[in-house]
Amino acid sequence: MENIYGKSLLYDFYGELLNDHQKKIYEDVVLNDLSLSEIAAEEGISRQGVHDLIKRCNKILEQYEEKLKLVEKFLAIKGYIKDIQAKCEEYKKTDSVEKTVEEIKIISQKILDEL
Repeated sequence: MENIYGKSLLYDFYGELLNDHQKKIYEDVVLNDLSLSEIAAEEGISRQGVHDLIKRCNKILEQYEEKLKLVEKFLAIKGYIKDIQAKCEEYKKTDSVEKTVEEIKIISQKILDEL
């Protein structure tokens, strides 16, 4: 996941699996939007050292996601919930109870399958 949203999701799910030093620096880059130079000066390491650490952390977090798929499941379930909300709004406009209930049952089964 290359974008900031993707990196922050990976961190939300797997960040606790990093050591304290990795967490601190990763948070500073991804969540606090500090530059590599700022972090390097603050931590007393080189800018290249910060860059390498971030790369290593990204790789670690992505490997966890490859194995566990928690972010993928989260995003799928979030999409299904949006579908249910859309069906409820559609129902308000059409009053087709049976059709709406059946569609929501199908979507809710998809959620259960993800879990």
